[in-house]
Parts: sequence; structure tokens; C-alpha cells
Amino acid sequence: MILEKFNLRGKIALVTGANTGLGQGICVALAEAGAMVAGAARRGCEETASLIAPGQFHAIPADLLESNAHETIVAETLARYGRIDILVNNAGIIRRNDIADFTEQDWDDVMQVNLKSLFLLSQAAARQMIARQSGGKIINIASLLSFQGGIRVPSYAASKSGVRGLTMEMANELAPHGIQVNAVAPGYMVTNNTEQLRADPLRSRQILERIPAGRWGVPADIAGACVFLASAASDYVTGITLPVDGGWLGR
Repeated sequence: MILEKFNLRGKIALVTGANTGLGQGICVALAEAGAMVAGAARRGCEETASLIAPGQFHAIPADLLESNAHETIVAETLARYGRIDILVNNAGIIRRNDIADFTEQDWDDVMQVNLKSLFLLSQAAARQMIARQSGGKIINIASLLSFQGGIRVPSYAASKSGVRGLTMEMANELAPHGIQVNAVAPGYMVTNNTEQLRADPLRSRQILERIPAGRWGVPADIAGACVFLASAASDYVTGITLPVDGGWLGR
């Protein structure tokens, strides 16, 4: 049956940025599909854990601004579950400022979390997938700014464009090993990263007027795309960046 292809029973998933927002929604969705979930975050994941059946979620404290955080995350996941079948690189940060005033630190921090740690986590997950000859799924959370330039977010735009390019590159290399690498590009979502935009009446109205769906997205809107890309239903899908944007890019 086609529905069985979406079943994740017996799979081990690792999700970064698991404490809130999109990461929390992804953890819950993967768990509801049957996966055991390790959730990494720099803040506590108690709320996420409360939304998942007891024993099905394991929290890993980690701050991806630290250069060796990816090693801790992968090591603890493997110690707990023995393998990683699904990796969702969701963690991301944003810094807003005019180009003329943008600092080197803000550039480095965003690139570290959004792109460098994503690569290192993917590399570590892929190594053990290849060694086990088990195949696997790597899902990167990109952005509308993987397709557009944005404004006042130079490091974010660069990092998310990099996520899209790296997704294609990794897909090319890893497909022969049965590993599919894809990305999801959320539109304007109700998350911490968009709090400033939603609080600005003019900017919020301008955004809503362009979204054909007529509303901001919520974490649950991302859930189905991630379950699909994590499941056997997507075994012949690799290298794509799937917009989940209420129609924004088609306007």
C-alpha cells in the first residue's frame, strides 16, 4: 500500500533546532510517522518531548555556534540509538542589518550555524550510512532566500543559497550509496526568526498581500514535506529544494 511507504517505524531520525518552531514540528511529525527522534538544541527540549510519546524522543543539548558541536550531537545519537537513518538540518539563525553596518561576527555566526555545521553534520551522518550500506535521508531546511536575495540579511541569504547548492552537490555524490539529499524551503513562517517582521504592521501587511494562501505558515505546514522526504515514498527524489511557501514564489 502507498501509505506504508510513508511509515518510519524502525527509523532513527536526528533533528537540529528541535526545541521550538519548525524543528519542534518536524520532530513531532517524524515521531508520529513512527521514527525514534534525537533532537539537538541549545535550549531545553522539554516542550517538544511533551508532544511525543514517552521513550520516543531523546534531547541533546548543543550549541552549533561551537565548532565541535556536530561531533557531540552525532556521538550522542549513535550512543543512544546505534545509527542515523534520517538527518534533518533545521537549526538556523538570522542577523539583520544594513550591508554598510553588517559586522564580520554576524557574518561568521550565521555561516557557522546555517551552512558549515549543516555540512559537517551531513558528512558525519553520510559516513555511517555508507559504512552500514543502509542508505538514508538527509533533509536540509533552506529558505525562500535560497531563490531570492532578500534585504538586510546578507549572511542569511548567502548561507541559504549555499544550502540549496550544497544539497544538489551532496545529492550527486551520495545517490550511488542509496542516500537521498533534499531540502525544504519554508516561506514566511510563524517562528522566532520572523518575529520582527510580524511585529511590523506595514511589513507584515506587505508580506501577507503577496502570499496567495493569505496567511503566515506554521510549523505543521512543513511536517508533511519532511515526512515525505524522510520516507521510502521519496526514494527516487534527490537534489531538490521544495518550496513550502503558500504560493509566494509563484506570485
